[in-house]
Amino acid sequence: MRIKAVICNCKGLSPSFKDSDMNTLPFEIESDLDVDYAIVHPQLCGMGGARVMEDALRSAETDPDTFVIVGACEPEAQLKLFQKLFCKTGFGQDHFLPVDIRGATNREILERLGEKLRESVQPRERRH
Repeated sequence: MRIKAVICNCKGLSPSFKDSDMNTLPFEIESDLDVDYAIVHPQLCGMGGARVMEDALRSAETDPDTFVIVGACEPEAQLKLFQKLFCKTGFGQDHFLPVDIRGATNREILERLGEKLRESVQPRERRH
């Protein structure tokens, strides 16, 4: 199983991210969680962010054991935002794990991501 972590910091201007350090967060995610890689993009809802997400989803479309966890704004907003990319890439939404990381410190972000992985990924492993 592969897990890709993609983090958005809303251009670095949102007060929702004032307590997090996006420079150290990818390293902390890769060190503390069982992920293939972690990246931070300044605006996943922008053109460049959409391309990053398309690449992450497209490279995972042929691997049914790949999950993409995204730390950003509200999960429902993420699902709406990336709906076209799911259709375009064929990536299954059941392997897309949106997490709201607003208002969190790095430690809290790690806890939220870890909790989402535990509830979403590990039960699937046990079924096999």
